[in-house]
Amino acid sequence: MSYILGYDPDTLREQVDPIRCEGRLGEIGEQRSLPALLERVWLLKVLDRLDDALVLSEQSVRVARMAGTRKDLLRARILHATVLQVRGQLAAADQELTACAEEADGQGWSGIAAFAYQHRGKTRYDGEDFDAARTDFKRALFLRQESGAPDEQLESTLLAIDASERRRVRPSVAS
Repeated sequence: MSYILGYDPDTLREQVDPIRCEGRLGEIGEQRSLPALLERVWLLKVLDRLDDALVLSEQSVRVARMAGTRKDLLRARILHATVLQVRGQLAAADQELTACAEEADGQGWSGIAAFAYQHRGKTRYDGEDFDAARTDFKRALFLRQESGAPDEQLESTLLAIDASERRRVRPSVAS
């Protein structure tokens, strides 16, 4: 998304322009389409409005289950899991991302699988399992390359691989 200015090299979180994100949130308003719901979830998440993001992500999963395709449902579930991850619910996020990655992989949907592996890697990174995070990031990179992902996605994955390798070499540094 064009709202991402970069990624924090230590936390791997998106760095965004909050004014543009708030503006976009206002533009979307209360639209109920699945794409609008998913975008609102993401915007709320990056604006650190996690309670609202959680409620809306649960709603988006229900909408996708009732009216969307299997791909739509996977995207909604992955986004919901990213909200859980940022809230610190790492085990629940990891479990959901694993199920989504396996289903997408099994269907040959490499773009969606890459999305799930990238975020499972971030979840494992947050949990300080840097070897597992690195493995997930490398899998995401392969899948993104295979699906012809844009350079920004490849760069974010390379940044994540580099960060996990740095953290493996020097485990958590006291703050």
